[in-house]
Amino acid sequence: MDIVGHVRCFIAVAEERHFGRAAIRLGMAQPPLSQRIQRLEKELGLRLFERTSRSVTLTQGGALLLDDARALIAATDTFLASSARIRDGHTGLLRAGLPYGMAGEPVAAILANLHRHQPGLKVELHELSTTEQLTRMTSHELDAGLIHHPCDTTGLELGPVLRRELGVLLPPASSLATRDEVPLSALTGHDLILFPRADAPALYDDLLTTCARDGYTPQTVRHGKGDSFISGLIHSVNAVTFTPPDPAHPTDGDGTGIVWRPLAGTPLAWRFSTAWPKNRNSAAVTAFADAALNVLRDTPGVSTDLPPRTLHLRPASEYWL
Repeated sequence: MDIVGHVRCFIAVAEERHFGRAAIRLGMAQPPLSQRIQRLEKELGLRLFERTSRSVTLTQGGALLLDDARALIAATDTFLASSARIRDGHTGLLRAGLPYGMAGEPVAAILANLHRHQPGLKVELHELSTTEQLTRMTSHELDAGLIHHPCDTTGLELGPVLRRELGVLLPPASSLATRDEVPLSALTGHDLILFPRADAPALYDDLLTTCARDGYTPQTVRHGKGDSFISGLIHSVNAVTFTPPDPAHPTDGDGTGIVWRPLAGTPLAWRFSTAWPKNRNSAAVTAFADAALNVLRDTPGVSTDLPPRTLHLRPASEYWL
């Protein structure tokens, strides 16, 4: 008797409270599912369900066994995943996410740090938005990541939160390029280029809220990720974008007219930290968190910030007020 397969059927019927829906969920016909439940009941010597023409309910014995059944399946899945990694020669695998647009030098430094401290660890790095990382960590497709705050961190453990202040990239011939620093309110009349809202909704809204409170409400918010695409928008539509200081960002013009300037009062910053699901820590996750922290903390302009505030999710909107 395939006890694990029969127990999976028991859990599906218990959760769906309906043989038809459970059969669809399991990808099988209803009669074989009913037969499996009957064989399991016979093997256990225990009736698991009360059945009527209209309903399916757990018996007291079935209800008492449900948690143990779930634990059995979870342990089986873990065992099978571990055996598959060993079978395929992967004695240690870390799947980690990094945000879009991260410079090549810190990515290489994180990998070098990991290889130095965990030489037997196989690392899969994925370039993902904060939303994509959170989704994959929930579905167990990602072991750890580097996420931007604010975001919903329910069910996650976090490393220290780091802060990197943002400046502004200005379009060619902007009169603001003559200033040493630019107030947000002075950007009125310029479109704003941001990452797509779906990548990090709370961060997107938080940035626009801060801009509005400091006197800048862009007439149009445009979206882009790649540096070349964003540069094209800055040139063609009188737009600006927020970005940290970087040697690649000119402060005295670069022949194209694009100039980077700090923002007055440093009102905007990227806030980010490593993250991983609670109760799924491991030596590999710890090594990734330490490597990312060590590399990013040494990046110019990065400082330690306060832990993220509790995030109260709000309905989708252009920005919060």
